[in-house]
Amino acid sequence: MSGELRDDLIAGISTHVGRVGVSTENDLLRHFLAAIAYRTQKALRDAPETFPDFAAGHQLRTPVQILRHMTSVLGYARTFFIGGTYPVKPEPLPTFTDEMSRFHQLLEDVAGHLSSETQIALSPEQLLQGPFSDVMTHVGQLALLRRLAGTPIPPENFIMADVRRDRLGMDQALPASPDAEWPER
Repeated sequence: MSGELRDDLIAGISTHVGRVGVSTENDLLRHFLAAIAYRTQKALRDAPETFPDFAAGHQLRTPVQILRHMTSVLGYARTFFIGGTYPVKPEPLPTFTDEMSRFHQLLEDVAGHLSSETQIALSPEQLLQGPFSDVMTHVGQLALLRRLAGTPIPPENFIMADVRRDRLGMDQALPASPDAEWPER
């Protein structure tokens, strides 16, 4: 690690010294949802118009199908707060932007339930290890598909990313610490 990068990292961490143990479990879960929002938009930002329907191979989901599945997983998580059901395969929306908007609205809704500290039958650990981690896994698939589609996303130091619990929509910050070197290109 270069001295400059190490110094930047230490400076970023030093602003958080003393906060470990202060956040509630719900605050951490909401931050994880914010990381999902940030990384989803990083994977989709500046994607070519053809990306939503990119087919990487036999019986693999396209990006729009993955995003729709991510929405379904979050919808399932929301049922633990509000009851009812959420479709395993939500109805397709007219545009990819509409699909992204629906996904981010569900992120905001689930985070809102965490903020209100609604009591549910699941533990915070179960939410994290189940639906929230499942969605983050699919975010990684979107990033991988960008590379396979010939338009990889630039690397960055995610520790320094401007991820905030109050920003769960499509309007996410640009990378705060993009990698200067990109050997994969």
